[in-house]
Amino acid sequence: MNNNQETGNLGEELAANQLIEHGFTILERNWTHRHWEVDIIATRNNLLHFIEVKTRKSIRYGFPEESITREKMNSLKNAAEAYQEAHPEWKYIQFDVVAITLNDSIVKDFLLIEDVYF
Repeated sequence: MNNNQETGNLGEELAANQLIEHGFTILERNWTHRHWEVDIIATRNNLLHFIEVKTRKSIRYGFPEESITREKMNSLKNAAEAYQEAHPEWKYIQFDVVAITLNDSIVKDFLLIEDVYF
């Protein structure tokens, strides 16, 4: 596993813990369908959340949330459609982003951006 994968895995673990503290129930982690992946699928208040997690060790090259491309969000949308086909009980969905900046594996900044529109 390379350093970026380790950072990403740590970020996803930290994000899941923070989301639970914010009242979310985690349903899936790293859910895949075909070539699409959703980092975290969670629920809160009868709303299904598809969450992209971005983690960086510094902001030297920008904030983590700035690295999410339109292509990535379209991939997330396609994955959400596939998930809803398999789970038609979920009528209401939302796309969210968790951006984490680390300082020696300790969270320096945690940002939950809810209801991202693309």
